[in-house]
Amino acid sequence: MVNLVLNNVPIEFPFQPYDVQEKFMERVIECLQKGVNGLLESPTGTGKTLCLLCSTLGWLATRKAQIQSGQLAGDMGVDIKNQLSNATGLGWGDAATPGAGVPKIIYASRTHSQLSQVISELKRSSYRYMKVCILGSRDQLCIHPEVSKETNNAVKLHMCHARTTTRTCYFHTNLDAKKEEPDFKMDVLDIEDLVTLGKKHSACPYFMTKEIRKGADIIFMPYNYLLDPKVRKIHNIELQGNIVIFDEAHNVEKMCEESSSIELRSLDIALCVDEVTQRYFLLQVMKKFRENSDNDGIMDILSPSTPKDFSLDDLCILKAMFLELEKAIDAIPITSPEGNTLPGEFMLDILAKADLSPGKKDVIADLLDRVIQFLTVANTSPYQRKGTGLQKFSDLVKIVFSKSHFTADHMERVKRSYKVHIKVEQPKSRGKGDSWSTPKVVGKAGRVLSYWCFSPGFGMRDLVEEGARCLILTSGTLSPLNSFAAELQVPFPVTLENPHIISSSQVLVGVVTHGPDGTQLDSSYKNRSNSQYVQSLGRTIRSTAQVVPDGLLVFFPSYPVMKACQEAWQLSGLWDAINQVKPIFVEPNSKEGFQEAMTGFYNAVASEDRKGACFMAVCRGKVSEGLDFCDGNGRAVIITGLPYPPSRDPRVMEKQKYLEDNRKNPQFKGLTGQQWYRLEATRAVNQAIGRVIRHQKDYGAILLCDQRFSGKDIIQQLSAWVRPRVVNFPKIGPLLRDLGIFFRNAEVTCPGSSRAIRAPTAVDSHPSPSLSIVPDKKPVCPPAIKKRKITIVSDAEKAKYDLRRIKVETAEPTSSMASTSSCQSTGVGTDNRREKAAQYLKSVKTLLDPTRYTTFSDMIRDYRSDKNYDLLIPTLKKLFLEDHKLRHLFKG
Repeated sequence: MVNLVLNNVPIEFPFQPYDVQEKFMERVIECLQKGVNGLLESPTGTGKTLCLLCSTLGWLATRKAQIQSGQLAGDMGVDIKNQLSNATGLGWGDAATPGAGVPKIIYASRTHSQLSQVISELKRSSYRYMKVCILGSRDQLCIHPEVSKETNNAVKLHMCHARTTTRTCYFHTNLDAKKEEPDFKMDVLDIEDLVTLGKKHSACPYFMTKEIRKGADIIFMPYNYLLDPKVRKIHNIELQGNIVIFDEAHNVEKMCEESSSIELRSLDIALCVDEVTQRYFLLQVMKKFRENSDNDGIMDILSPSTPKDFSLDDLCILKAMFLELEKAIDAIPITSPEGNTLPGEFMLDILAKADLSPGKKDVIADLLDRVIQFLTVANTSPYQRKGTGLQKFSDLVKIVFSKSHFTADHMERVKRSYKVHIKVEQPKSRGKGDSWSTPKVVGKAGRVLSYWCFSPGFGMRDLVEEGARCLILTSGTLSPLNSFAAELQVPFPVTLENPHIISSSQVLVGVVTHGPDGTQLDSSYKNRSNSQYVQSLGRTIRSTAQVVPDGLLVFFPSYPVMKACQEAWQLSGLWDAINQVKPIFVEPNSKEGFQEAMTGFYNAVASEDRKGACFMAVCRGKVSEGLDFCDGNGRAVIITGLPYPPSRDPRVMEKQKYLEDNRKNPQFKGLTGQQWYRLEATRAVNQAIGRVIRHQKDYGAILLCDQRFSGKDIIQQLSAWVRPRVVNFPKIGPLLRDLGIFFRNAEVTCPGSSRAIRAPTAVDSHPSPSLSIVPDKKPVCPPAIKKRKITIVSDAEKAKYDLRRIKVETAEPTSSMASTSSCQSTGVGTDNRREKAAQYLKSVKTLLDPTRYTTFSDMIRDYRSDKNYDLLIPTLKKLFLEDHKLRHLFKG
C-alpha cells in the first residue's frame, strides 16, 4: 500500500500510481473540496474506478475525522457550516451525533454488473472498512416465493406493498429481529451476498438495504435510480449535501432523455378502460359494498380497518377520462406515413381535453395508484388484468407533470425540450398453421402517442436543484467536453482529458481501406448490400485472424448487418474458412444465449490448441461495454463500419432539428445536428475500441475496416489516445506484415500479458487489476498464470520437440519443402508444387520483417547453389523457432 498526499488529503493507494492516476485523483479531490462539478475523461484501462474510490473515500475519511474532532481545515473548500446545516442525509441523525453532517457518496454506474466490478475494486483497497450499501430492485432482491415470481416490476411493487402494509410478508416482519445480525454488518455486501444472507436468516434483502443505507458512507446504484424521478422517489434517495458520481457517464445523456420520455399506445388506453370496467373487478367492488355499512366507498380488501380507497364515482371519472383521451388522440390528423410531430406543450392540450390539468394531477395520480393496488391484490388469477394499462398511464402523468408547480419558466423549458409525435401503429399479422397459410390481421390499426425529451439537461438539472454537493462524471469517451457539458446544461468548472498509460509499442491502430481483392471497404447504407464488398470484408477478417493471436473481436454497426454478413459468408464458404482459423462465436439477443456464447469464447481462447477464438458482436450491444477482454482474451478488435443511428427515424430527425434550433441561441454552445449524428457513431466505436487495452501491460491491435475512417472529421472524434496512432493501410499486405511484427515485439516487451487467459468458471482469490465480467454474475478473475518450467536442451532436441507440437492453424495449410518431396514421390504435378511453394514464400514474406526476409532469401539462394543442409537448418531455426507464431514456417 502506498501513502500519498494529494491536495492536502492523505490517500492510500494499492500501488504506486501513474502520473495520469495522480492527476485524476487530484481533480476529483478538487471537486470535493470546492463543492463544484467535474467532467473527467480518462481512457479505459487507466484505473478510473480505483482512483475514484480511493480519492473520494480518502477525502471522506479526512472530513469525518475533522468534523468529529471539531477541526475544519480552511482548505477543505466551501462554507462548511452552511453545508452542514443544509445537509439532511439518509438517516444521519442529530448534529450532535458523531459523524453527523458527513456527506454520503452516491456512486452510480449503468448496470449492476458494472457495479459488481466496482465493489470488487473496493474490496481490494484499504478503504474496504467503509460502510457500503448497494441498492437493487425487488426483481433482484425479493425472496418472497409468490412476489418474486411476478415478471412485471410495477405489479411486483404493488404486491410487495400490499403484503408489507398488512404485515403478511414473513421476510419483512422478521426484518427487525434480524437486522442486527453480524452477517449484515459486514463491510462490503453485494447483491448476491444480500440475497444469500436474506435466505439464510429469512429476512428481506430489499428492505435490509434500506437499513444498511442509514449508516452507509458510500451507496452504489444504477443510473436510473438517480436519473428517473419516479425511481428516485420510490427509493427515497436524498441528494441534499451529498456527492454524486456517475461512472461510465458516456450513457448519461441518453439515460436522461429516456427517463423523461414515454410512449402511450391505443392499446394502453383500451387496457385502462378494460381494467376499470372489467366484470371481475366490478363484482369485487359490489361484494365490498354489500359487506360494509357505509356505501360511500370500499375498504381495502386485505385490511378492513384502513381508510376508504375509492368510490364508484371515482371509477366513472377515470373511465370518462380515458374515453375522452382516446377520442382526442384519434382526432389528431396524421398526414405523413412516418407520423406527425407537434410542439411539446401539445401534450398538455391533449390531457386537458380529458379534463386532466396540472392542478388535478396529484389527485388523479393518487387515485390511479390505489386502483392499481386493488387490482394487483384482488386478482389472484394470472389471466386477470393486474393494472398494467393503468400503470402506463400513471407513468405518463408523473412524467408530464413532473413539477409540483407549473411556473412560466418550467413551461418554457418544456417547450424547448419536448416534442410530441403521433403515428399509426400497423396491426400485427399472425399466420395460422403452416407457413403457407394466409396471415390474419389481429385487431385494428391503433396509434402511438410519443412524448420525447431531447434535452438531457432537463433531468440532470433536477439533481443540482435538489442540492447535491457536487456531480462528478467520468468515462473514457466523453469528448468533446464542451458540447457534453452544454447538452447537460450543468456547469463543470473542473475538467480533465487524460492520455493513456500505455506506450506506442503496445497498440497498433490501422485504417484498412481495401480488402485482399482490392475492393474498397465501405459499410455505408447504400453499399451494405453489395455482395462484392461483403465478401471482401469476410476475406479481410479471415486474413487478419491468421495473424492475430488468441482472442479477436469483430464489431458490426447493427444486428441486421451482422446477420446479413453471416448469411452471405455461410453461403460462400467464407464462414467455414474463418471458423477453421478461429472458432466463431456470435452475440445473441437472449440473455441465456449470451452467457453461453461468452463461456464458449473464453474456453476456446484458453484451450491448448492456441488457435484462439473470434467473437462477432455489435456496437452498442452487450459486448461493446461493461465486459473486459484483457490480455489474450482480446488481442485485436475489428470495427467493420460506423454505427450511425437510422437517419430516417423520426426521433433521430427531431433530435437533429432540436439541436439546430438551439444553435440559433448565441448562448448555446452545443453540437449541430450533423455533429451529434456523427458523434453518436464514433462514441459507440470508441466504446468498442476500449474492450482491448485494459491495463498498463496489455497490448493489442485496433483495425478500422471502413474507408470512411480515413477522413479527418471521423479521426478527430476518436478517443484522444487513439488519434495520433492511426495509420492508413490502402493494401492489406503491409497491414498483415506490420501486425506480425507488432505481435512479435509486444510478446517480448510485455511478457506478463501474453497468456493471461481465464476460463469464466474459475475464481482466483487474488484478482488482477483487470477483471473480466460476465453479465449478471459476480466478477470472475483470471486464474494465476502457471509458471513454465524452463529446461535447457540442445538445439536438435528443441527442434524435435517443436516439430511434434506444431499445428498448422490456417484454413488453407501452407506448403512445405517436405510436402514438395512427397508430391514428387506420389506423382503430383509440377504446377501444383510450384503453386504451393509460391504460397509458402508469400506467407514468409508477409510474416517476416524486411531484414529477416532478406536473410531468408539469401539462405534459399545459397542452398540452391551448394545444397549445404548443415547451414540451412541452423538458419531456419534462428528465423522461425524463436517465435512460436512462426514455427509452422519452420515445419514448411
